[in-house]
Amino acid sequence: MAEQRSIPALIHQTWRDMNVPARWRKWVDSWQRHHPGWDYRLWTDADSRSFIAEHYSWFVPIYDSYPDPVMRADAIRYFLLDHFGGVYVELDVECLRPVGELLTGRELVLGCEPSVHTRLPPARQRGLERIVGNAFIASRPGHPFWAHAHRELVRTHRLPSSLDASGPFFLTHALECAPDPGPIALVGPELLYPKASPYAKGLFAPREPNLDQAYAVHHGAGSWAVEESWASRPSSDKTVRFWSSQDERPLADGAFDLDDQRHRWARGAPAPSVSCLMVTKDRPSLAQRAIRCFLAQTYPSKELVVVDDGPSDALEQFVRDLGDERIRFHRLPPAGQPLGALRNIAVDRARGTYVCQWDDDDLYDPERIEVQMAAILALGAQACFLARQQLWRPARGELAISHVRVWEGTMLCAKGALPRYPPQRRGEDTPVAAGIISSGRVVCVDTPELCTYVCHENNTFEPSHFERIFDVAPKVWRGNDYAERLLAMAARLPLAPADLVHAETSTDAGTDASTGMDTESFRSRRARWVISEPAGAPMPERPSVLVLTPVKDAARFVPGYLDSLRALDYPHEAISLGLIEGDSRDDTWDVLQRALPELEQQYRRVTLVRHHAGVRLPGQRWEPGVQRERRSALARVRNHLLSSALTDEQWVLWIDVDVTSYPPDLIQRLLAARKDIVVPHCVSEPDGPTYDLNTFLLRPEAAALDWGQWVRDGILQPPKGFGRAYLDELRAHELVRVDSVGGTVLLVRADLHRAGLVFPPVPYQHLVETEGLAAVAKDMGTTCWALPKLEVVHPHHWSPSPSEPATPVA
Repeated sequence: MAEQRSIPALIHQTWRDMNVPARWRKWVDSWQRHHPGWDYRLWTDADSRSFIAEHYSWFVPIYDSYPDPVMRADAIRYFLLDHFGGVYVELDVECLRPVGELLTGRELVLGCEPSVHTRLPPARQRGLERIVGNAFIASRPGHPFWAHAHRELVRTHRLPSSLDASGPFFLTHALECAPDPGPIALVGPELLYPKASPYAKGLFAPREPNLDQAYAVHHGAGSWAVEESWASRPSSDKTVRFWSSQDERPLADGAFDLDDQRHRWARGAPAPSVSCLMVTKDRPSLAQRAIRCFLAQTYPSKELVVVDDGPSDALEQFVRDLGDERIRFHRLPPAGQPLGALRNIAVDRARGTYVCQWDDDDLYDPERIEVQMAAILALGAQACFLARQQLWRPARGELAISHVRVWEGTMLCAKGALPRYPPQRRGEDTPVAAGIISSGRVVCVDTPELCTYVCHENNTFEPSHFERIFDVAPKVWRGNDYAERLLAMAARLPLAPADLVHAETSTDAGTDASTGMDTESFRSRRARWVISEPAGAPMPERPSVLVLTPVKDAARFVPGYLDSLRALDYPHEAISLGLIEGDSRDDTWDVLQRALPELEQQYRRVTLVRHHAGVRLPGQRWEPGVQRERRSALARVRNHLLSSALTDEQWVLWIDVDVTSYPPDLIQRLLAARKDIVVPHCVSEPDGPTYDLNTFLLRPEAAALDWGQWVRDGILQPPKGFGRAYLDELRAHELVRVDSVGGTVLLVRADLHRAGLVFPPVPYQHLVETEGLAAVAKDMGTTCWALPKLEVVHPHHWSPSPSEPATPVA
């Protein structure tokens, strides 16, 4: 019988059962509407498992061992297409027109996801130059590529991430390493994946998709970034997803009905006692919040064991005032015992049959204990963990859903099966979780809202630990979406929205988080915190502009700097140039003098000044201890250049000597904003993260933060992101009001300088140099603005110098 070379008229889709969620039905219907006469098959989880067992029995052990159901959902499509051929589409893919024309004469059709997805953290970490989507695949039966893909599934099945084990990253790699893939058509994103994922849109604000050429659109495009196909279920839903293991071996997965266990408890079935264990020190406001979460738990048989080894008695007084006998407070002398030892003390004092980790700085849904105990009882397990949890970084205004793993901090375990904690100061619960998993039956439930992991300045782990967690988070909310998510979280927790607004200050002992702000005022504040306008059309006028640049030890940058100036398409007869050099240890001054005659012929006027500030920093230029001296010196240099070079020009444009790239129409676009002070977006690489962090917008909650803790040497030096949003978060806007500006590229109306607007060399409201200039401008009645979409590039390439522009730290 001749081998079939064409793609059959058959559409495959998969879901756990025949009840496709309502939000996807219209997209499912779109495929049948555009393809009358085609066969259609919806494969349930049971159908898929039976198909694998019948036709690919050798793969059953791997198929059953996948810890994440998404892995099975990914893998099954590669076998269906090999056996039957046809078109596989995920439920969130909408058909825009018949695909017959796309498939004609082809044996295997794959599509690339939008190029912007390669800039997302998971893709960048893997160095992917393209991503082959697996939401739409069309194939003839028996295409040789699938035999190779099946072998690759065996090789990758133990990888922890579904992206690499069976998802789009797997498919991308499989295609790249295929020895003889056969005839494959790899089409561009405009045909099958024209729409960027919500995550990518939030980070990079790509252009709206053009659907004119598209056959389909993936509404969860890059669902590996938003996890549309494995969306978490709220804990109040009676159906709870789970997987279980026995001595580290996969045992089962699926869903259990929470209501069944609730009915058993209602009929008198025993509810084993649970001891929640909280170790705390010197952060009573956080601990009080965690205690309120405990008191709101719906599970009846519980106690909270609190072990406090801090010097303050604030929390003890709070517990005493509550008068709740379920909370047992134990005060220890402040002996500096490691966290692991303190956790063992809490375990020893627990009376419950089960113990539950209850960290003092995290948040817990009222149904957390109930759901985890129901899972243990329904599945005969010794312990329960969350497969994912919610992540909250209040200082940056970010909420996220974590990637899938066993989250040790969510442990609820039979006390008799709990190993001892090692005497470590951090990471002590990781070996305990590993011991539980390796020696008993464990169930993991996928209800991330049950526990919110709060990332703040006083976590036991350094900020880079949380950066890595957020980098791989498949779903992140920011801006107005963050506000709505935060309000929804507050609605389920025993907290007022104001408590969440003030979450950053709650890391300090004894502070009261309440401000009386109601839900509506919080929602309104969040919605209005970004003030933006259209960028404006270029002006026909060409006013005179004075370009000013301080230079020091810059001989290697001067040629490129001058080339970039010459490339500006603004009339050179309207540009004056002023440069100031001093304290250089290279031949910067000689380079400038040699260039001076040609510059004087090219520009309206040129001023070259030499001024030695005489400052030598005792340490590296980015160290906090040298910032006041360094930036004060730079402010004096800027002011000296300003007074020496400014005559009759209408505008002053500050440009750092080591800015490597900006568009030729830079000046026109800055002037088009029609603002007295405006900056572009200074990035370390095109479309990359913000470099000049001295340009920022204060977040809505900034007024409630304790900024005084970050004042050093009289100037404010908070950590990156503390109460501040940078321009890479605001790329969706053309022109935004900002609270501070950097000097990498800065346009100022010259009359403001003439009226006394200078760069403060001494602290002005704890700010100096460009940040101080913004504060002075505000007091003069002038607002600063920024153009997030207008990029100038400043790579990380500096050596120490006191007269250099602002270092890229907040």
